Amino acid sequence: MKTVYLVACAAKKRSSELPAEELYCSDLFGKARAYVRRKVNTGDEWYILSAKHGLLHPRKKIGPYNETLNHMRKPARLQWASRVMNELTKAVRSGDTIVFLAGQRYRDLLEPEVVALGCQIRIPMRGMPIGKQLQWLGYTERP
Repeated sequence: MKTVYLVACAAKKRSSELPAEELYCSDLFGKARAYVRRKVNTGDEWYILSAKHGLLHPRKKIGPYNETLNHMRKPARLQWASRVMNELTKAVRSGDTIVFLAGQRYRDLLEPEVVALGCQIRIPMRGMPIGKQLQWLGYTERP
């Protein structure tokens, strides 16, 4: 059994092609990236939920883009979620734990599908405003 962390992409990006984990440069993304780097153990993984690229490996090189799920209509979000789930089913198995470090729009269509795969879900920042999320991600003395 492993843990897979899913971190939402960010609107703020650097201006040139880079590995995805370096392209997004918002404070929230940076703290989420640092958090998962501290938490990932051998066998665990993390991915970025990208509005444009779907399930994105952190080291995959991509260029800047301007897409967000927050402004997508439901049919486009359903298509995005289907794409992410097709990619995620190659990375997880029943019994794995999925930790969402992503807002409601980036997880609402994925949660039931992840449960249907037999995975456990954790959403540690559910319902927190951005300031509390930043504070939570920056706190390192958590089990």
